[in-house]
Amino acid sequence: MAVSISGPVHAAEPVEGQASVVDGDTFDIGDQRVRLLGIDAPELDQFCIDAARRSWPCGRRAEAALRSWLGIAAVCCLPAYYDRGGRAVARCSARGRDIGAWLAENGWALDYPRYSDGAYRAAEQRARSHRFGIWIGTITPPWQWRAAREAERSRVSPASPDPRCPFKGNINADGHRIVHAPGQRDYGAVRIDTARGERWFCSLGEARRAGWRPATR
Repeated sequence: MAVSISGPVHAAEPVEGQASVVDGDTFDIGDQRVRLLGIDAPELDQFCIDAARRSWPCGRRAEAALRSWLGIAAVCCLPAYYDRGGRAVARCSARGRDIGAWLAENGWALDYPRYSDGAYRAAEQRARSHRFGIWIGTITPPWQWRAAREAERSRVSPASPDPRCPFKGNINADGHRIVHAPGQRDYGAVRIDTARGERWFCSLGEARRAGWRPATR
């Protein structure tokens, strides 16, 4: 899960208890959400590529691996600071191990250079050399994957930049150019991707003149 930094606000007390796993590097202890410091696991909906060039759900697998290893073990976290969302960003231990190190050396997380100061680099390299976990193939580093997803979201617009031009010129999977008017059934689901040649229109007449046909529903 992404880290959102607001500056180091140091915690006075450790966070301890049984962990409820949220994703590969985040869990809840009681009502406190904790994000592991210095590592970055694949996001829940992230896929990786294996040695046979097949995609597989590495984010879900990382979450499952952490949940299985932690089980009902007691977890102790020493927060370094809290992020803008109120999460404790912390080094945590369980079963006598640093949890971040366990994830990195078993191939379920990467050393996160921006925040780790290289603390988990050697553990990651060992996992790479043994082709553990995500290293059976290739992975886009989670921080790059998140940045690409955010860029895609900003490029694909759910709303017109000009409220006077609300007609959605969509190109469907068959390459047909269809314009959707407000109030039609599929209007809300359509997203406009200008990089694909999709566009907004100010009227149905304008869309027709540009070669787009009205949606039938």
